[in-house]
Amino acid sequence: MEIGSVLGFLENRSIIVTGATGFLAKILIEKILRVQPNVKKLYLLLRAQDDKAALQRFNNEIIVKDLYKVLKEQMGQKLNSLISEKITIVPGDITFENLGVKDSNLLEEMWREVDVVVNVAATTNFDERYDVSLALNTFGAINVLNFAKKCVNLKVLLHVSTAYVAGEKSGLILESPYKLGESLNGTQGLDPYEEKKLVDDKLKELSAENASPEETKLAMKELGIQRARKYGWPNTYVFTKTMGEMLVGNLMGNNMPLVIIRPTIITSTYKDPFPGWAEGVRTIDSLVVGYGTGKLTCFLGKPTTVIDVIPADMVVNAMLVAMVAHAKQPGESIYNIGSSVSNPIEFGRIQDIGQTYFINHPWINKEGKPVIVRRVRVLDTMEGFQRYMNLRYMLLLKGLQLLNAACCQYFHSTYYNLYRKVKFVYRLVELYVPYLFFDGIFDDMNTEKLRRAAEKGEAEMDLFYFDPKIINWEDYFTKTHIPGIVKYVFK
Repeated sequence: MEIGSVLGFLENRSIIVTGATGFLAKILIEKILRVQPNVKKLYLLLRAQDDKAALQRFNNEIIVKDLYKVLKEQMGQKLNSLISEKITIVPGDITFENLGVKDSNLLEEMWREVDVVVNVAATTNFDERYDVSLALNTFGAINVLNFAKKCVNLKVLLHVSTAYVAGEKSGLILESPYKLGESLNGTQGLDPYEEKKLVDDKLKELSAENASPEETKLAMKELGIQRARKYGWPNTYVFTKTMGEMLVGNLMGNNMPLVIIRPTIITSTYKDPFPGWAEGVRTIDSLVVGYGTGKLTCFLGKPTTVIDVIPADMVVNAMLVAMVAHAKQPGESIYNIGSSVSNPIEFGRIQDIGQTYFINHPWINKEGKPVIVRRVRVLDTMEGFQRYMNLRYMLLLKGLQLLNAACCQYFHSTYYNLYRKVKFVYRLVELYVPYLFFDGIFDDMNTEKLRRAAEKGEAEMDLFYFDPKIINWEDYFTKTHIPGIVKYVFK
């Protein structure tokens, strides 16, 4: 593997990015504009009905973010002209053929000009409606592949998936593809097209029964979880992402240069464009938010479980280097981007760091008062967790009885808050229990080979670093990640 200059590769290159308002996509776009302003064109696909709505989303959801403050400082008044010259906002939707782009002239232009297709568009909700998740994560990936096949100058298609397509596998999880129809538990008959037919039939049935929008939504969510678990996946998100990988790998053809990036749990930026930028609540950050705001007093998990986290800028850097490595190289290449092999950190260590941080730096709530936190009680079995939570629930019911008897405002406030905490903890456990006892580590041999080849080649690794071994986890969580979550995510 010979890897040339990443900056040289990006120069005069035309790139389309789907899901441009997403977390990773924003970091990717900012990085390219900042380090290589001589990129030819960035086509940004945004889900929107028309040009006006797409432009509004770009202005409100991308360029105004703090993420772009370094670029704004560097470019000053020149930034507006750079954006107008280099960026083309494309209203569309990957759930439709030709990415839902209605402007035929723009379509022809992109098929003629685009060198690199980057598919970041997805729904990452664990319990998304099955019809929505299947349309985006599975068949949306096929629409992106078909679009890429029409790009006459295509150098590479880069598809962002997730390492957790592995489900609840244990041991060393390899960077290998999933064959069409393969399941995690050996159940036969997995067919993405049959899954789509099942969804269509269920929606027709619900319509015939005059189901309300809320009833339809719940039915679609339940169907997704049911189908995922039938074939061995813990939730709708990873199940539909896996089927997307299967279809892309099966339909790519012999001449397609395809890179599949599988990040683990993505956290705030390590240092680029500045440390600690974050957006939205992502997996372990639910625990950070819950604990720091005083909602989380107990949880479920094994202290020795390795939690595989990786900063977002390292994921983006690996994506850019992989583009260069596989440009015009037909075939499928898969990369796990994580830390569990190279620089593992355990759940108990993250817990200790988080507790120390919020004890020393309590969050100030909307009333201007510091939220005093105590050590979280972590239970290591589901049975123990349920017993503990049932006790809390019994106390809640007793309190409500007292409330009814005394009509006391004190009881109302106290037990309403307890109810919210119980509900919050149960929701977190429901979503994340498959990963709280996760016993797998993600092999990153391909990623390590990519990094070594980049260091030996001409890649500017000071700009495009992605080696997790350089991270001091205590420093990162204490000085970068948790302060970033408090600043950008806490409400």
